[in-house]
Amino acid sequence: MALIRIVTEGRPVELSCVDEGQGQPVVLIHGFASTKEVNWINTGWMKALLGVGFRVICFDNRGHGESTKFHAKSDYTLDIMARDTLGLINALQLKRPHIVGYSMGARIASMLAIEHGADIGRVVLSGNGWGMVEGSGDWTVVEQALLAPSLADVTDERGRTFRKFADQTKSDRMALAACVSGVRQLVPREGLASIENGVLVAIGTEDDLAGSGEKLADVLPNAQFFPIKGRDHMKAVGDRSHIAAALEFLSA
Repeated sequence: MALIRIVTEGRPVELSCVDEGQGQPVVLIHGFASTKEVNWINTGWMKALLGVGFRVICFDNRGHGESTKFHAKSDYTLDIMARDTLGLINALQLKRPHIVGYSMGARIASMLAIEHGADIGRVVLSGNGWGMVEGSGDWTVVEQALLAPSLADVTDERGRTFRKFADQTKSDRMALAACVSGVRQLVPREGLASIENGVLVAIGTEDDLAGSGEKLADVLPNAQFFPIKGRDHMKAVGDRSHIAAALEFLSA
């Protein structure tokens, strides 16, 4: 594990990164309140990708894990976080890496594809569908839950889910509270329609946060949809069929 120092919008950021293997690089972008370990290493993604010959790079987003923490909402726009990923790609001198993003990571990956599609290869957008275009409900309850004195003070179901997750990952809850508000900007439909990269959209059939994966895939010019059967938002990421579908797509 290494700390990669980049500069985004004039501010230095250190991103905690694991970089292993040879071959075509794949960059993995984790979801909100998660970490590289929780999303990608512990679930078997990294092992599976290494096993078929990819070079695998996973990192903690700003505000998460061992990376730099900010406590202002303005430091967590999708544009800024996409530029963090691009900065990491440039720092590691990666040539057109494939990108895999889960949940918030899919939103970041979509912005990266819109703005810098020529610099990346194939893209997997998992755990986030049409909700990234139309929105996915009220997330102020999550911000409030993260700032609450304890889990016992949180009554909202969505808020409790993410507060439990943040406590399990021993996260900086002030940083996450800033992030969950700052990163909620919607991804423009016209931007998605301009993406020329091959895209796999994968959503759990029991996921009530992501929105329609089919609708998102229909807007993307070169996309296919994979339903992760019987999985909700929290359990879909490590599903074996999900990983297998992504490996097949990235290896094509």
